[in-house]
Order: sequence, then structure tokens, then C-alpha cells
Amino acid sequence: MQYRRFGRTELQMPIFSCGGMRYQHAWRDIPESEIPEANQRNLEATILRSLELGINHIETARGYGTSEMQLGKLLPRLPREQFIMQTKVGPREDPREFRRNFEQSLKFLGLEYVDLLGIHGINNQATFDDTLRSGGCLDVARQLQREGKVRFVGFSTHGSTEIITKAINTGEFDYVNLHWYYINQTNWSAIAAANQQDMGVFIISPSDKGGKLYDPPAKLVELCQPLSPMVFNDLFCLSHPQVHTLSLGAAKPSDFDEHLKVLPLIAEAESILPKILEQLEQGAIAALGEEWYRTWHVGLPSHEETPGRINIPVILWLRNLALAYDMHEYSKGRYNLLENGGHWFPGAQAKNVARFNLDACLKNSPHRDKIPQILQTCDRLLGGEAVQRLSQS
Repeated sequence: MQYRRFGRTELQMPIFSCGGMRYQHAWRDIPESEIPEANQRNLEATILRSLELGINHIETARGYGTSEMQLGKLLPRLPREQFIMQTKVGPREDPREFRRNFEQSLKFLGLEYVDLLGIHGINNQATFDDTLRSGGCLDVARQLQREGKVRFVGFSTHGSTEIITKAINTGEFDYVNLHWYYINQTNWSAIAAANQQDMGVFIISPSDKGGKLYDPPAKLVELCQPLSPMVFNDLFCLSHPQVHTLSLGAAKPSDFDEHLKVLPLIAEAESILPKILEQLEQGAIAALGEEWYRTWHVGLPSHEETPGRINIPVILWLRNLALAYDMHEYSKGRYNLLENGGHWFPGAQAKNVARFNLDACLKNSPHRDKIPQILQTCDRLLGGEAVQRLSQS
């Protein structure tokens, strides 16, 4: 395994982390007696395989159902210095609830302390304020540090680049968990801001949220040759030294195997990646047209600035992926989270776009005349049954 300095924490972080949202039994708290023995054995085998590979960063959350409880059946039996433990707790308006939730996490894990505590979901101004106001959740986290229950404090986010950067620039956090990978590079400026603050940078779910790369469409497989889409995406992310670790949501011990193929390639990234990047770009241009490919994102309003709160940037991005790379299932799944994902996936679908006049909000877009019609076709292409986040299901 390879390791990178995790910012000012000075932790030597493996370039892959063992994320804890895929191997647990249930997405809600249930009695321990209801957890099937086979599931528990699989979870423990996955963790032991991770440690055997040198992937000694284990990452979970209070919101991941039985994940913490099940980890707590194994972790106390292991030498504490053998692993780096991170859990995440969502901010609350009442900081006492945040404290209670953390204490429940620690009790389930069966540990005296966690190395990393993430404020789970600084996604908008309200969660920012609940965290950072005087007497808020960050103050509770600082008290937990003084009590020896937490070593370092960071935050996890699905928010806009603006809210992420605002949180980073407070200088209050030791690390950040955020989204950034080939198909969605919007948050690069936030990563740059985190590097300026000497924060650890953890990439959330590059293989799932980064495109369901464990089940890629044939077109994407072809365009990523000679690598698999998963290995290409790992290499793309890790070719940037500003990125410290990628979360692998392993569901079973063998799920690490494909990712390990990237290890000998990192030193050769400069010679491997350009050809694949060119193939992907040309494939997208062939499907979308070069003018659209280069300029579709220019001058688009946020969902807060759009009538009906239609999330135009996300909808057009998902359309591009579906048309350019045949990523229909991924795009449909993400599209149908709109209106159903809360502040984790904000804004509305385009199903009611014909009711609204978008002229004012699209005035800065070079494609303002055709976007309303494109949005209507997007809804026909991607619409379907409502989708909930896994933690809501």
C-alpha cells in the first residue's frame, strides 16, 4: 500500500480508505440479535482483508445504520494502533443531540476514542450555521477533543463548491470529505483551498457516486481502454498529489482487488492518462458536439436562482453523461434523487419546466434559447420513480 500525509493531522493515510456504508446489514439501528451471522462474518472478513492490504483507515458514520455496531464486534479485539478510525455525525440545531449521537457512535464502536470525527453534511447555510455558530456542534467537537475522545475534526459534504470553500476557509477543520473525480471535477477549487489550509483531502465514493464504475456501460469500458473505468478513475484522482485518499465502499473482501491494480501505475500516470483522457473527450464531443461540450456549463444559474428551483446544472450534467458515455442508469438514479434527497441532493427535476419562464435566469448562458427544450427532453430521458438516499431507505 502507498501512503500520503493527511494534511496537518500528520497521519500517514493509505491512498485507499475502507468506507463503511456497503457491508453493514441495515440502514437503521436494530437490535444486535437481528444481524445475521453470515453478514457479520462478511463484514469482519472485509475489515481484516483491508488491514492485511495496509488499508488501515476505516471510515463510517452514525447515519450508516448498523455499520458502527457491527464494527464494534471486531475493532476492540484489534490492537488500537493498527487502524485509523473515522466516524461522522450530522450537525444538529441542538448541539446536545449532536453530542448524544457521537456518544452513541463511540459506544457502538467499542472504542475509547476516534482518530477522526467528521461533521457529516455541511451542505448548506443552515448546516454551516449549526456547526460553526458559537455554542454549536463544532464547539461540542472541541470539547470531545479535550476529553480525549476525538483526535482531529473535519467535515463531510455534498454541498456546493461555495459552501465547501466557505467552511474550509474558516481554518477550523483538519480535513474534508468531498466529491471529486473524473466525471465531476467541480470541486477542484475547494481542494486547492483545503491544501492552502494544510487539510487532509478524502474523496467520497469515487467508484459509486463517481459513476457506478463497478458496473460500467460498454461504451465507457471501451473509452477507458487499456484500463477499466474503475482503475482509470482511481489513477486520475491519485495522479493529483493534492488528493490524499479515496474511499472504497467495499461490500466484500474481493472488492479491493480491482483497485489494487492502480498501485504500480501511479508513478506512470503522466504517460498513461493522456491517451485515455483524449479518448473520453473525443467520445463526448462526438455525442454532444464540440460547442456544447466546451460551453454547456457557462452562465448557468444555481437552483436557488431558478424558477421552480430546477437544478439546471445537475440535470444538464447528467444528460451529458447519459448521451456521451451511455451512463443511463447512473444518470437516472441521480436525477431521481432530485426532490427526494433533501439538502444532500437539492433542487427540483425538470418535469414542470414548461410552466416557467427561464429567460432571466439563463441570460448569461450561450445556450439560453435551447436549454428549456433540452430540459424537457431530459425529463423524458431520465425521469422515473423517486429515489431515496441509501440512508433514507
